Amino acid sequence: MKTFQRSLTHSKLALSIKTAAILIIILAIYSQDLALVANEALHSEILSYILAIPLLFLYLIYRKRRMIRAAVSFETPESLKKPTYIPEILGKRPTIPAYIPEILGALLCLTAFLLYWHGSYTFYPLEYHMLSLPIFLAGIILTMFNAKTLVALAFPIALLIFLTPPPQDLLNAVGAAISIISSESAYTILKAIGFPVTLTAQYGNPVIMLTRPDTSPIAFTIDIACAGFYSLSGFIVFATFIAYLTKARLPKKAVVFLTGIPLMLTLNIIRIVIIVVIGNQYGRETALQAFHLLGGWVLILLGAFILSIIAEKAFKTQLFQTKRKPPPCTYCNPNLKDQFCTACGRLLNFANIRLTKRDFSKIFTILVSAILILNIQVPVFTLTEGPVELNIKTLSGAETVTKMLPQMSGYIVMFVYRDRTFEEMAQQDASLIYGYSPRNTSQETIWVVIEIAKTRVSMHPWEICLITWQIAQGYQPQVTKLSQRDIHLLENPPVVARYFAFQDLKSGTTQVVLYLYECSFFNTGSSMEREYAKVSFITFADSPEQIPAVEAQLLPFGEAMADHWLPIKTWSLATLLISQNGLTLIAITMTLLTLVLAYHRAQNQKQRDLNFKAYNRLVAKREKLILDAVDKTAAEQSPTAEAIARVYEELAGSPIDTGLLLEELSRADEGGFIRKDLTNQDDEPILTWRTWTPLSPPSKLETLMWRLLAYLSNLPARAITRLRNSLRSVIDHVKPHKVRKQPS
Repeated sequence: MKTFQRSLTHSKLALSIKTAAILIIILAIYSQDLALVANEALHSEILSYILAIPLLFLYLIYRKRRMIRAAVSFETPESLKKPTYIPEILGKRPTIPAYIPEILGALLCLTAFLLYWHGSYTFYPLEYHMLSLPIFLAGIILTMFNAKTLVALAFPIALLIFLTPPPQDLLNAVGAAISIISSESAYTILKAIGFPVTLTAQYGNPVIMLTRPDTSPIAFTIDIACAGFYSLSGFIVFATFIAYLTKARLPKKAVVFLTGIPLMLTLNIIRIVIIVVIGNQYGRETALQAFHLLGGWVLILLGAFILSIIAEKAFKTQLFQTKRKPPPCTYCNPNLKDQFCTACGRLLNFANIRLTKRDFSKIFTILVSAILILNIQVPVFTLTEGPVELNIKTLSGAETVTKMLPQMSGYIVMFVYRDRTFEEMAQQDASLIYGYSPRNTSQETIWVVIEIAKTRVSMHPWEICLITWQIAQGYQPQVTKLSQRDIHLLENPPVVARYFAFQDLKSGTTQVVLYLYECSFFNTGSSMEREYAKVSFITFADSPEQIPAVEAQLLPFGEAMADHWLPIKTWSLATLLISQNGLTLIAITMTLLTLVLAYHRAQNQKQRDLNFKAYNRLVAKREKLILDAVDKTAAEQSPTAEAIARVYEELAGSPIDTGLLLEELSRADEGGFIRKDLTNQDDEPILTWRTWTPLSPPSKLETLMWRLLAYLSNLPARAITRLRNSLRSVIDHVKPHKVRKQPS
């Protein structure tokens, strides 16, 4: 008993050390990004669902803890290196090198690393960084553990994709379409039950106008928030979670997920109707209170609860399956050191995990990598000192000019006004308008708009406000896009700005905008806080042909602004080179990853061909029937030994003793026909038996394709061999031949 407890403690210690190494390198790379995403979720209603993702992730890890624990120790390097033979039939079986998982994991980590640094050189760094997180986590788990552990953690890792803030143009387009559907549906229902309502539009948003019994009108604007899009975006995460937990096949899971979208839209339409009814009876203030009470997380949780009931009642599935006591098995003996029962496949004991030299080398490499990354790590957004002396709560007047904007030769900069109405509507801390008045009256005035907010979501890109939003509302845009491109104002650290030129359809005027995002420290009155700033330089062109000249006129203003706010940290030369050539390096890495996978698949194809030949040369009918039973059972259910015995009885017409079957399965395992596998059954690990590859003959096209891949994967070795033989023939031809002495 003491020995078992001691080994269990060693196993926990080994797992803790490996897990800690993974957490250290994740935090070393993604700590800034995770902090920014958390800030967006805390201050933005549309991204508040991100706060639930860590909780769902931890719940899935807890739910899968036994499966993960068994998978960690299922494939050890020693077992991968064990040679297997098929006696007197095939000779040596082609084995896959034991270091293939480490190579694949390292290539995945490298791909994520390159995607991360390439994103830092673009206009959307945070989005690129968070997209690389699941790829990097998958790679490091594959490197530190094995493929079975990665498969067990596949869905929790995939769930981290929802940490990526969705594109704002997509949010606005989908949100606007939902607002139109919700407002028209709610208006139809209210009209049908006799309420005096009309449907109009204001600032591009649908408005339901209600006339109360006292003839006073109340306007209910159905914008993105009122349309329930914020709730829908968060509900998609929970719908995905519920569909995964549903005990059903993949098509039924997809139906459960798709059912949640119209369900959420219906709930929001009902919410709008209820709010209008409350406003008709009790007034606008009470209706607004009801709106906040019935929206957000209340609507999300209500929709998740109803969807779970629909999944169980309508689709006859189970969401939370109660654990049943397994049937008795005469071969189960927990007192033995076996990890699984070879008959029923049940987990008996967790295998001992010990740190090997190979594990220590991996951990050492990870820690060294974390230290190197910390030394070259840069902010997600170029961090600047900014006008730290100014209090953004009281910004106004000419005294802010020199602090906010640089002086430009030939121009007089002036403060115009502070748009507090726009600040309240867009949920910003400040919205300031300045102007660069030229001393030469023949030149155009350069207008500057500085928006300051806690989140980037509150500062919409120009092209979305003027074009995407209008199209999503069902209206024709009032402007025509003439030009859009990104430009680097600074190379080190990289500051990326965007040119956007458009023409007003009514007046025909052409407007050119150069805007960029900064991240700086601001005085909020109580403390110094890091906030975002969107700086837009605006001017006009006489015609579309003058756009290049006007862009060149705006460029010095953008460069001076980037210098004026003093970037705090510059990038190293290596970081710049990686970021600038990120796409090329990613393509090279993906090519290497594809080649390794092709080699892996080619080796499996060789094994399939050999297995099929050996299968046809087997003389004993019982051995063939056992292999047929394993293959057929795997196609229908979890191929445990007990299930294989039942299928064998159907094929042979007579039962087989379980002990004899286990002996035959062990012999087939040693011979290379079948292998032990780990199957997830309701998040419980089950030992199963599977053939290495299907025993059915491959098609001619499939055989030709994989033999071609096998040939291509061996091209470098063939080329080297041919080159060596050619050199040897040349050397043999050039060097003088020895003269053999004639016998006397």
